[in-house]
Amino acid sequence: MLSRIESNSAEPVAKRVFQALRQAIVTMQFSPGQPLSEQEVATQLGVSRQPVREAFIKLGESGLVTIRPQRGTFVVKISVKQVIDARFVREAVEVAVARKAGEEPPAGIVRDLRDNLGAQRAAAEDSTPERFLDLDEAFHRTLALGIGCEYAWRVVEETKAQMDRVRYLSLPHATPLDRLIHQHEAIVDAIEARDPDGAEAAMRRHLREILTSLPELEQRFPDLFDGAAAPAARPTCAA
Repeated sequence: MLSRIESNSAEPVAKRVFQALRQAIVTMQFSPGQPLSEQEVATQLGVSRQPVREAFIKLGESGLVTIRPQRGTFVVKISVKQVIDARFVREAVEVAVARKAGEEPPAGIVRDLRDNLGAQRAAAEDSTPERFLDLDEAFHRTLALGIGCEYAWRVVEETKAQMDRVRYLSLPHATPLDRLIHQHEAIVDAIEARDPDGAEAAMRRHLREILTSLPELEQRFPDLFDGAAAPAARPTCAA
């Protein structure tokens, strides 16, 4: 059941509807393959159907739903190829971000990242994957925005929707939270030491973690993944 959209926000209603639906899909509140009704979503969120329709279109552009004329809107299954391709793009962008931060850390960025790490440890102790996922997102966003790479972060946000569903599924069993915290800490340590090579290597190692958990998750949750294999002749950005 979705929570009603607050009416006292300055953000456009369609944007808030999109964010609420994206979160529900990422956290498996809406399962892969599930149909979505404009009217039901609008009723649950307390909005008209128009912003829901706009959000469905944007979710389709993000690769999270498919809109079939005369049939309806459905949450798509997780595409392993899209996850791997998105991870490749994300690594290319965020490794460069980490390197830049290590070359000349902006004032306050290490403090902000360590504050985030403290909150991550608390979320791990409380066993709250949703909260940890939000903090993980905030960690990477703080790093990119902290060095003035707003556009780089927008690129990451636009490409990682499929990755986010796998990341949620992996917590905390396929990917122990302590391991992720340790990887984040290594990134911050390298930035604080002004070690761009170390920051780049730590970020690369962190973003390749999903390649370890993905095969296990495919076996554990086969109904959530798109079973269609990519043609053998088609290259896959796995490294």
